[in-house]
Amino acid sequence: MCRSTVRTMMPQDHFELACDRLSADVDAVQFERLRWSRDEGPKLARLVELAQGAVDDRFDMELAEEGASSSSKRFVLKVHSKRIAAVAVGLDKGRALMTVEPIDRSEFSVKAGPPINDDYENVNENWMEDAMSLLFERINSRSGSD
Repeated sequence: MCRSTVRTMMPQDHFELACDRLSADVDAVQFERLRWSRDEGPKLARLVELAQGAVDDRFDMELAEEGASSSSKRFVLKVHSKRIAAVAVGLDKGRALMTVEPIDRSEFSVKAGPPINDDYENVNENWMEDAMSLLFERINSRSGSD
C-alpha cells in the first residue's frame, strides 16, 4: 500500500499522535521543545498580546515585562510610572491563568485571591479586560486610602 493511501485511511489526529509518540520516544527533550513551540508558545504569546492590548490605550498604565518561564510571563504594573503590583499570565493544562501579587518598592498591597482562570478557548479581549479588572480590584493603597 502506498504512503498516500495509508495516510488517507488514518484520521489526521491519529497520525499526529503517532508522530508525537515516536518523536518523544526518540528524544524526549527535543520533542518537549517542539511540542511547547507548537502548542503552548503561541497560546502564551496570545495571552501576553491580550494583556498588553488591554492597557495599550491607557497612557497612565504600563505592563513592563519582568520575568518568564516556559508556562508564564510576569509583568510589573506601573501606573503613572509607579511600580504597583506584579501581574502574571500563564497556561496550565489548557487553562489560561492570571494572578496579581505584591512587589517590593510598592506603596500598594494586594489582597490574596485565587488565580483568574478559564479554558484557553474562552479567552478573548473581553475576557482579558474582565480578568484584569478583577485583579486590579485586589490592589489597595498601604495607607488605606483608595
